[in-house]
This record gives sequence, structure tokens and C-alpha cells, in this order.
Amino acid sequence: MPEPTEILDMSFEVASQDLDSPLVEDEEIQERIEYVCRCQANRAGVRVLLAGALAKTHDRSLDIRKPYTAIEGTDAYSGRQYDERHITPFINRYDLPCNATTAFLTPALRNRDQTLTPETHMVGRPPDLYRHLLQLLADIQSGSVGAEDVLRETVRCLLVMKSERQTQLQALLASLKSRDNTFVLSSEGVVRLIEQHLDCPYSSRLPVLVVVAAYKAAQARLGERVLPLTSHTAADSQTGALGDLEITLLDDDEVMTSYEMKNRPVTRSDIDVALQKIGEAGLPIDNYILITTETIDRDVL
Repeated sequence: MPEPTEILDMSFEVASQDLDSPLVEDEEIQERIEYVCRCQANRAGVRVLLAGALAKTHDRSLDIRKPYTAIEGTDAYSGRQYDERHITPFINRYDLPCNATTAFLTPALRNRDQTLTPETHMVGRPPDLYRHLLQLLADIQSGSVGAEDVLRETVRCLLVMKSERQTQLQALLASLKSRDNTFVLSSEGVVRLIEQHLDCPYSSRLPVLVVVAAYKAAQARLGERVLPLTSHTAADSQTGALGDLEITLLDDDEVMTSYEMKNRPVTRSDIDVALQKIGEAGLPIDNYILITTETIDRDVL
């Protein structure tokens, strides 16, 4: 039996040959897969489906409905291990529209010790996502559809979504380029536009990008540049970053200024963590800046 990495690479190769042709014949099952893939309200489902289908393809003796080693029996497996060890590098390599972190740490899927059947009560939203996901696991286990076919169809759906996103971005960029470049926002208009963006849901990355843009605009005069950003959803201890944003000299790679941005009050614990990271880095860091718009306690200040 091929190794998981080989299975995923083959799935990508098959799925990318013809994005317009579904790889699952059963129309109802195909629609369930597409729903799970396209559910923007909850991206955990698609990673569970990828991890489970990969595990079942890799070892057909496994029960795809038992992605927890806490379940007794030889047919249980670690869905989280398949997810983190194989699915994460796969989606990163091909820039697939999935969450960057494992699905098995989300509240609905964490620390379970029971077989996931269509009757399992899952506390999560939207309910339809879990209904379709659990039914797909049952369909695979019953033999109504092959795990490898589901894996390939899931990858195909993700590639279609990626293509749609790229087409939309290209259309937006073309629209911007075709506009009259003499149109310039006032300072107040720029501030208002930024505020509108920051008020959007899931915009916690934007303050970082605002500071990045400021440094890039002035880097020639400052003699400083921004180091490549690391994952926004991963802990600094995993990425090796000192903060959300790292600044260095133009001709250097060592961090001289690190920014960390909080959408809550800064605490003394935050300062202790910052000091620990600076100590472990072993680098001559000139500035470590914690940014917040909340009230700063006098002791913290």
C-alpha cells in the first residue's frame, strides 16, 4: 500500500486533470462532499474528511468513523495525527482553501471517545455541516463510496474553489487597473476605509498588514525592511517568530524590532512571555513593542 504522501500526491494528480468532472458517480454523495468543502462558516469539516479518507485509503482495515485512539479496538486511528502529519503539509504545498490548523482541536471534535455515526450529537455550527460529514463517513464505511474516490473528489472541489478565488482576484485587480489613477482619497477617506476594514469579522490580521504597509512604503528612507510574515493562526512557539511583525535592517536578517498586536488589554503575563521569547532567541533585539488600543494598566505600563 502506498504511503500517505504518495496517496495524496496521486489524488492531486487525478483531481487536477479535469476540474469540471466530478470523481464520484453518486450525485447525492457528491453534493455532500461539495457542501462540506464549500462551508465557509466552519472549515473543520473538510479537514476531517481529508484526514479520514486518507487514513481509510492508507489502511482499509480501519473504521473511518473512529478517528480517536481512545476508542477501543484495532480499527480505531488518530485522525489528528493524519491531519497534522499529512494533510497540513499537503494543503500548504498546493495552497488549498483550508484552515491552517487541525480540525481535531475544535470544540466539536476534541477529546471524543465514541464512533462518529449519523446519530452522533455534535455541538457545532452549522448543524448541516456535521450532518453531511457524519453521513459521508457512514457512506465510506458501508462501502457506498470508496474512500479514495472521496479523497480525490474533495481535492477536486478544493481546487475548483481555489481557481474561483484566483479568477475573482484577477477580475478585481483588472478592474482597479482600468480605473482613472487620478482618483485619490483624502486623508480622512483613507482612515475611514481602514476603519471599515478593521470593523469586519475575522480582521485581526489587518493591523499587522497596516504596519507592514507603512514600513514597506518608507523602507528606503528608514533603511529597514519587514521580514516575511509567519502564520497568523499558529503560535509563535511553533513558527519561531518573536511576534506578529519583525523588522530588520535592509542588508541584515537579524530582528531589531518586533511588534506584537493585541485586540485586548496587555497583561503582565504578555510581558513575561515576550521576555522569555527574547531570551530564547539569543539575538540583540533593540525594540519589542506591544500594541493595544485598550486601556493600559499602570503596573503594566
